[in-house]
Amino acid sequence: MGLNSCKDSGMNHDGAGSFEAVETIISAEASGKILQLTIEEGQELTAGQTIGYIDSTQMYARKLQLLQSKKAILSGRPQTNVQTEALKKELANAVLDRDRTENLVKGGVATQKQLDDANARVTTLQAKISAQESSLHTTTSSLNEQAATVDAQLTEVNDLLKKCVITNPLKGTVLSKYAQQYEMAAAGKPLYKIADLSTIILRAYITGDQLAQAKINQKVKVFTDDGKGGFKEVEGTIAWINDKAEFTPKTIQTKNERANLVYAIKVKVINDGSYKIGMYGELGF
Repeated sequence: MGLNSCKDSGMNHDGAGSFEAVETIISAEASGKILQLTIEEGQELTAGQTIGYIDSTQMYARKLQLLQSKKAILSGRPQTNVQTEALKKELANAVLDRDRTENLVKGGVATQKQLDDANARVTTLQAKISAQESSLHTTTSSLNEQAATVDAQLTEVNDLLKKCVITNPLKGTVLSKYAQQYEMAAAGKPLYKIADLSTIILRAYITGDQLAQAKINQKVKVFTDDGKGGFKEVEGTIAWINDKAEFTPKTIQTKNERANLVYAIKVKVINDGSYKIGMYGELGF
Protein backbone atom coordinates (compact mmCIF):
# COMPACT_ATOMS: atom_id res chain seq x y z
CA MET A 1 0.00 0.00 0.00
CA GLY A 2 2.79 2.43 0.98
CA LEU A 3 4.92 1.69 -2.08
CA ASN A 4 2.07 1.96 -4.51
CA SER A 5 0.92 5.28 -3.02
CA CYS A 6 4.40 6.75 -3.34
CA LYS A 7 4.78 5.49 -6.89
CA ASP A 8 1.34 6.68 -7.93
CA SER A 9 2.13 10.13 -6.56
CA GLY A 10 4.86 10.49 -9.12
CA MET A 11 7.73 10.18 -6.66
CA ASN A 12 10.75 8.27 -7.93
CA HIS A 13 12.42 7.01 -4.75
CA ASP A 14 15.78 5.31 -4.47
CA GLY A 15 14.90 2.28 -2.38
CA ALA A 16 12.07 0.46 -0.69
CA GLY A 17 11.54 -2.01 2.10
CA SER A 18 9.65 -2.63 5.32
CA PHE A 19 10.01 -1.53 8.92
CA GLU A 20 11.39 -3.82 11.60
CA ALA A 21 12.65 -3.57 15.18
CA VAL A 22 15.14 -5.35 17.40
CA GLU A 23 12.93 -8.01 18.98
CA THR A 24 14.00 -9.75 22.20
CA ILE A 25 12.41 -12.90 23.58
CA ILE A 26 12.42 -12.86 27.39
CA SER A 27 12.56 -16.32 28.97
CA ALA A 28 12.03 -17.62 32.48
CA GLU A 29 15.18 -17.99 34.57
CA ALA A 30 13.65 -20.33 37.15
CA SER A 31 11.33 -23.34 37.18
CA GLY A 32 7.97 -23.45 38.92
CA LYS A 33 4.38 -22.27 38.73
CA ILE A 34 3.87 -18.73 37.46
CA LEU A 35 2.03 -17.04 40.32
CA GLN A 36 1.79 -13.67 38.58
CA LEU A 37 2.50 -12.29 35.10
CA THR A 38 0.98 -8.83 34.70
CA ILE A 39 1.67 -8.01 31.07
CA GLU A 40 -0.47 -7.72 27.97
CA GLU A 41 0.42 -7.43 24.29
CA GLY A 42 0.92 -3.78 23.36
CA GLN A 43 1.84 -2.80 26.92
CA GLU A 44 4.77 -0.43 27.43
CA LEU A 45 7.34 -1.69 29.92
CA THR A 46 10.32 0.03 31.52
CA ALA A 47 13.72 -1.52 32.20
CA GLY A 48 13.88 -3.11 35.65
CA GLN A 49 10.09 -3.28 36.02
CA THR A 50 8.81 -6.23 38.06
CA ILE A 51 6.08 -7.96 36.06
CA GLY A 52 5.58 -11.28 37.82
CA TYR A 53 6.66 -14.05 40.16
CA ILE A 54 7.44 -17.74 39.95
CA ASP A 55 6.67 -19.93 42.99
CA SER A 56 9.75 -19.92 45.25
CA THR A 57 8.37 -21.75 48.31
CA GLN A 58 10.73 -24.72 48.11
CA MET A 59 13.71 -22.51 47.36
CA TYR A 60 12.94 -20.30 50.36
CA ALA A 61 12.65 -23.37 52.57
CA ARG A 62 16.05 -24.47 51.29
CA LYS A 63 17.45 -21.07 52.27
CA LEU A 64 16.10 -21.37 55.81
CA GLN A 65 17.62 -24.84 56.07
CA LEU A 66 21.02 -23.56 54.99
CA LEU A 67 20.87 -20.65 57.44
CA GLN A 68 20.13 -23.06 60.27
CA SER A 69 22.94 -25.35 59.14
CA LYS A 70 25.41 -22.44 59.15
CA LYS A 71 24.27 -21.41 62.60
CA ALA A 72 24.82 -24.95 63.92
CA ILE A 73 28.29 -25.11 62.37
CA LEU A 74 29.43 -21.79 63.80
CA SER A 75 28.06 -22.64 67.25
CA GLY A 76 30.60 -25.47 67.40
CA ARG A 77 33.60 -23.16 67.12
CA PRO A 78 35.72 -23.42 70.29
CA GLN A 79 36.38 -20.42 72.52
CA THR A 80 40.16 -20.52 72.54
CA ASN A 81 40.67 -18.06 75.42
CA VAL A 82 38.23 -19.90 77.68
CA GLN A 83 39.65 -23.37 76.96
CA THR A 84 43.25 -22.30 77.53
CA GLU A 85 42.59 -20.05 80.52
CA ALA A 86 43.20 -22.77 83.15
CA LEU A 87 46.53 -23.76 81.61
CA LYS A 88 47.61 -20.11 81.36
CA LYS A 89 46.87 -19.60 85.06
CA GLU A 90 48.82 -22.73 85.88
CA LEU A 91 51.71 -21.45 83.76
CA ALA A 92 51.67 -18.12 85.57
CA ASN A 93 51.93 -19.91 88.94
CA ALA A 94 54.69 -22.14 87.58
CA VAL A 95 56.67 -19.07 86.48
CA LEU A 96 56.32 -17.57 89.97
CA ASP A 97 57.50 -20.83 91.57
CA ARG A 98 60.46 -20.98 89.20
CA ASP A 99 61.47 -17.39 89.94
CA ARG A 100 61.14 -18.04 93.66
CA THR A 101 63.22 -21.24 93.38
CA GLU A 102 65.86 -19.40 91.36
CA ASN A 103 66.25 -16.83 94.17
CA LEU A 104 66.46 -19.61 96.74
CA VAL A 105 69.20 -21.33 94.72
CA LYS A 106 71.17 -18.09 94.70
CA GLY A 107 70.81 -17.91 98.47
CA GLY A 108 71.91 -21.53 98.88
CA VAL A 109 68.52 -22.60 100.29
CA ALA A 110 67.30 -24.64 97.26
CA THR A 111 69.15 -27.10 95.05
CA GLN A 112 69.83 -26.85 91.31
CA LYS A 113 67.62 -29.92 90.76
CA GLN A 114 64.65 -28.06 92.25
CA LEU A 115 65.28 -25.19 89.82
CA ASP A 116 65.61 -27.60 86.90
CA ASP A 117 62.30 -29.21 87.84
CA ALA A 118 60.62 -25.78 88.02
CA ASN A 119 61.99 -24.83 84.57
CA ALA A 120 60.83 -28.15 83.14
CA ARG A 121 57.32 -27.56 84.49
CA VAL A 122 57.17 -24.11 82.87
CA THR A 123 58.38 -25.51 79.53
CA THR A 124 55.85 -28.36 79.68
CA LEU A 125 52.94 -26.00 80.34
CA GLN A 126 54.03 -23.68 77.52
CA ALA A 127 54.13 -26.65 75.14
CA LYS A 128 50.65 -27.78 76.29
CA ILE A 129 49.21 -24.32 75.71
CA SER A 130 50.77 -24.09 72.22
CA ALA A 131 49.48 -27.55 71.30
CA GLN A 132 45.98 -26.78 72.53
CA GLU A 133 45.87 -23.42 70.76
CA SER A 134 47.01 -25.09 67.53
CA SER A 135 44.34 -27.78 67.87
CA LEU A 136 41.65 -25.23 68.60
CA HIS A 137 42.79 -23.09 65.65
CA THR A 138 42.58 -26.12 63.33
CA THR A 139 39.08 -26.90 64.57
CA THR A 140 38.00 -23.28 64.12
CA SER A 141 39.45 -23.14 60.60
CA SER A 142 37.68 -26.37 59.65
CA LEU A 143 34.34 -25.09 60.92
CA ASN A 144 34.87 -21.76 59.15
CA GLU A 145 35.50 -23.64 55.91
CA GLN A 146 32.27 -25.59 56.39
CA ALA A 147 30.42 -22.34 57.01
CA ALA A 148 31.99 -20.85 53.84
CA THR A 149 30.67 -23.81 51.87
CA VAL A 150 27.19 -23.11 53.20
CA ASP A 151 27.66 -19.43 52.27
CA ALA A 152 28.40 -20.48 48.68
CA GLN A 153 25.21 -22.55 48.66
CA LEU A 154 23.30 -19.60 50.09
CA THR A 155 24.64 -17.37 47.31
CA GLU A 156 23.33 -19.84 44.75
CA VAL A 157 19.93 -20.08 46.47
CA ASN A 158 19.65 -16.29 46.76
CA ASP A 159 20.40 -16.00 43.05
CA LEU A 160 17.68 -18.56 42.26
CA LEU A 161 15.25 -16.70 44.52
CA LYS A 162 16.07 -13.48 42.67
CA LYS A 163 15.35 -15.22 39.38
CA CYS A 164 11.91 -16.23 40.68
CA VAL A 165 11.06 -12.52 40.40
CA ILE A 166 10.29 -11.85 36.73
CA THR A 167 11.94 -8.54 35.90
CA ASN A 168 11.71 -6.89 32.52
CA PRO A 169 15.29 -6.16 31.36
CA LEU A 170 14.71 -3.43 28.77
CA LYS A 171 12.39 -0.61 27.78
CA GLY A 172 9.93 -1.50 25.06
CA THR A 173 6.52 -2.71 23.92
CA VAL A 174 5.25 -6.25 24.49
CA LEU A 175 4.77 -7.78 21.02
CA SER A 176 3.72 -11.31 21.98
CA LYS A 177 2.88 -13.09 25.22
CA TYR A 178 3.70 -16.81 25.39
CA ALA A 179 2.78 -17.75 28.98
CA GLN A 180 -0.11 -17.21 31.35
CA GLN A 181 -0.57 -17.05 35.12
CA TYR A 182 -0.65 -20.48 36.83
CA GLU A 183 1.15 -22.19 33.97
CA MET A 184 4.37 -24.03 34.74
CA ALA A 185 7.57 -22.26 33.79
CA ALA A 186 10.94 -23.83 33.16
CA ALA A 187 14.32 -22.15 32.92
CA GLY A 188 14.68 -21.03 29.33
CA LYS A 189 10.94 -21.16 28.51
CA PRO A 190 9.89 -18.03 26.54
CA LEU A 191 7.49 -15.77 28.42
CA TYR A 192 7.07 -12.83 26.03
CA LYS A 193 8.62 -10.90 23.16
CA ILE A 194 9.49 -7.21 23.51
CA ALA A 195 10.91 -4.52 21.25
CA ASP A 196 11.82 -0.86 21.73
CA LEU A 197 9.64 0.88 19.13
CA SER A 198 10.73 4.42 20.03
CA THR A 199 13.25 4.05 17.20
CA ILE A 200 12.22 1.82 14.32
CA ILE A 201 14.31 0.51 11.44
CA LEU A 202 13.49 0.63 7.74
CA ARG A 203 15.21 -2.30 6.06
CA ALA A 204 15.37 -1.07 2.49
CA TYR A 205 17.04 -2.31 -0.69
CA ILE A 206 19.09 -0.31 -3.17
CA THR A 207 20.81 -1.26 -6.41
CA GLY A 208 24.54 -1.53 -6.97
CA ASP A 209 24.79 1.79 -8.80
CA GLN A 210 23.22 3.53 -5.77
CA LEU A 211 25.64 1.93 -3.31
CA ALA A 212 28.18 4.73 -3.69
CA GLN A 213 25.58 7.24 -2.50
CA ALA A 214 24.97 5.44 0.79
CA LYS A 215 27.19 6.11 3.80
CA ILE A 216 26.93 5.10 7.46
CA ASN A 217 25.32 7.90 9.55
CA GLN A 218 24.11 9.60 6.37
CA LYS A 219 20.77 11.41 6.62
CA VAL A 220 18.10 10.24 4.15
CA LYS A 221 14.43 10.90 3.53
CA VAL A 222 11.94 8.19 4.49
CA PHE A 223 8.48 8.07 2.89
CA THR A 224 5.38 6.17 4.00
CA ASP A 225 1.73 6.16 2.97
CA ASP A 226 -0.16 8.89 4.81
CA GLY A 227 -3.51 7.16 4.28
CA LYS A 228 -4.83 10.00 2.12
CA GLY A 229 -3.36 9.00 -1.21
CA GLY A 230 -0.13 10.82 -0.52
CA PHE A 231 2.94 10.16 1.58
CA LYS A 232 4.50 11.18 4.86
CA GLU A 233 8.14 12.27 4.83
CA VAL A 234 10.57 12.11 7.78
CA GLU A 235 14.34 12.07 8.21
CA GLY A 236 16.22 8.86 8.89
CA THR A 237 19.84 7.84 9.48
CA ILE A 238 21.63 5.00 7.72
CA ALA A 239 22.88 2.64 10.45
CA TRP A 240 24.05 -0.37 8.41
CA ILE A 241 24.90 -1.30 4.83
CA ASN A 242 25.23 -4.90 3.75
CA ASP A 243 28.47 -5.58 1.88
CA LYS A 244 26.94 -8.56 0.07
CA ALA A 245 24.39 -8.40 -2.71
CA GLU A 246 21.23 -10.52 -2.69
CA PHE A 247 18.40 -11.23 -5.08
CA THR A 248 15.62 -8.65 -5.02
CA PRO A 249 12.81 -9.76 -2.66
CA LYS A 250 9.56 -10.29 -4.58
CA THR A 251 7.67 -7.77 -2.45
CA ILE A 252 10.21 -4.99 -2.99
CA GLN A 253 10.38 -2.44 -5.80
CA THR A 254 13.62 -0.66 -6.62
CA LYS A 255 14.50 2.39 -8.66
CA ASN A 256 15.68 0.04 -11.38
CA GLU A 257 12.99 -2.63 -11.43
CA ARG A 258 15.11 -4.74 -13.80
CA ALA A 259 17.86 -5.11 -11.21
CA ASN A 260 18.31 -8.70 -10.08
CA LEU A 261 20.74 -8.00 -7.24
CA VAL A 262 20.30 -5.41 -4.51
CA TYR A 263 21.98 -4.36 -1.29
CA ALA A 264 20.14 -4.18 2.03
CA ILE A 265 20.54 -1.12 4.24
CA LYS A 266 19.04 -0.23 7.61
CA VAL A 267 17.72 3.26 8.26
CA LYS A 268 16.86 4.32 11.80
CA VAL A 269 13.75 6.48 12.15
CA ILE A 270 12.39 8.16 15.28
CA ASN A 271 8.95 6.60 15.77
CA ASP A 272 6.14 9.00 16.62
CA GLY A 273 3.82 6.03 17.07
CA SER A 274 2.67 5.83 13.47
CA TYR A 275 5.29 3.32 12.30
CA LYS A 276 4.54 -0.38 12.78
CA ILE A 277 6.59 -3.52 12.27
CA GLY A 278 6.03 -4.87 8.73
CA MET A 279 4.85 -1.53 7.37
CA TYR A 280 6.27 -0.60 3.96
CA GLY A 281 8.36 2.47 3.26
CA GLU A 282 10.65 4.06 0.71
CA LEU A 283 13.73 6.22 0.94
CA GLY A 284 15.45 8.92 -1.05
CA PHE A 285 19.01 10.16 -0.92
